[in-house]
Amino acid sequence: MSFQEVRPPSQKGSPVVVEFSIFVVDINSINVEDMDFRVDMFVHQKWVESRLDLHDDIFEEGDDHVILPPEFFDNLWQPDPYFLNSKISEIATLTHKFSSVTLYKNSTVRYACMMHAIIACQMEFQLYPMDIQICPIYIESFSYHNQKIRLKWADNGVTINPELKLLQYNLGQPLQLEETDGYMPEKYGNFSRLAVYFRFERQIGHHLIQTFAPSSLVVMLSWFSFWLGLDAIPGRVTLLVTCMLTLVTMFTGMRADIPPVAYVKALDLWMAGCMLFVFSALGEFVVVKVLDVQYQYQVNKVPKVLPMRISAMEKGQCVGTVANWEGGTVNVRPRKPTQTPTTPGQVSLQGNGGPQPPLPPTKQPTRRQSILSVAWTDTDTGIEKIMWREIDKMSRVVFPGLFLVFVVLYWPILIFKTS
Repeated sequence: MSFQEVRPPSQKGSPVVVEFSIFVVDINSINVEDMDFRVDMFVHQKWVESRLDLHDDIFEEGDDHVILPPEFFDNLWQPDPYFLNSKISEIATLTHKFSSVTLYKNSTVRYACMMHAIIACQMEFQLYPMDIQICPIYIESFSYHNQKIRLKWADNGVTINPELKLLQYNLGQPLQLEETDGYMPEKYGNFSRLAVYFRFERQIGHHLIQTFAPSSLVVMLSWFSFWLGLDAIPGRVTLLVTCMLTLVTMFTGMRADIPPVAYVKALDLWMAGCMLFVFSALGEFVVVKVLDVQYQYQVNKVPKVLPMRISAMEKGQCVGTVANWEGGTVNVRPRKPTQTPTTPGQVSLQGNGGPQPPLPPTKQPTRRQSILSVAWTDTDTGIEKIMWREIDKMSRVVFPGLFLVFVVLYWPILIFKTS
């Protein structure tokens, strides 16, 4: 092989222009765990080989080109492009490599082949499951810097198979194409580079059916506990705990679809919000149960305390005192003392067993008042209001209202960030 056949056919001061075009046949196996995707494509390269001396007898009559076997390509100078971010790239084979070389009368060489490539893609999942992955393919010459070879997209650039369909993604159109020059420190020079950016938009329909709708229904199911009275404690607790376990199981199953990342995803915020609402409903049950216990305690203790204090006052042990308890006040008028004829300066009380010295003034005994009243009487209707029942009534409105606010804030913000 001569010296001219191993160097690019470039003129002095001007690089060889190599035009690229790609026809994407299929894109499959978008792997979020390994962060890559597989693409099957036809790759076309075209450049001018000015050193060829072509005879007209090699062309058929009326044709301006001739198709040669791939072995002829080994006798020509050929560019050495490679996919910069590919893990695996190879030419498809069956009985032989799927490639061809076409020579034109104007000394243009056109090389075509079918390739399989696994392309690495740095994916981000902050907006999962409404994430958009931008996955580029970089094409660059391995040996020749930009003063020897300049890569250029052909007029048709990158074409997508119109019948191509992806299971979980929509392929954004049109594709973004770039032609750049970049310094490669590992190769000590500036190299021409081509880039095509694939935009994979995840379809939300699957997650609406499998995630968002079921979790919303579970949250709504937990609100039914507000209509169950405290006499149905087993049913109320079972309902709330079952809702919580259902959300935890659902959340654990969805985390298996994506790699474990260190940042918070949009789906994490949704599931955390749903679990917070169910947990709040469970906490509301604990609060109303505690208030009901205090209410029952106060109702049951009044008949016991009142007779004992009245009996003590009748015996003269609580003269001038007022019986107080949480929830009300009872005033008992003490028996008036009667004087008996005695010597001057002496006073006696009848009914207490004989003359007694006058009692010193004492403070009225008081009981600790409750910080929060568990029951009261409505001044307008005169109906007794019980705190835990009022909390249940308010929860029937407050919880759905807050969840509606959460949904109204969640979706617009997520759609805005996606767009």
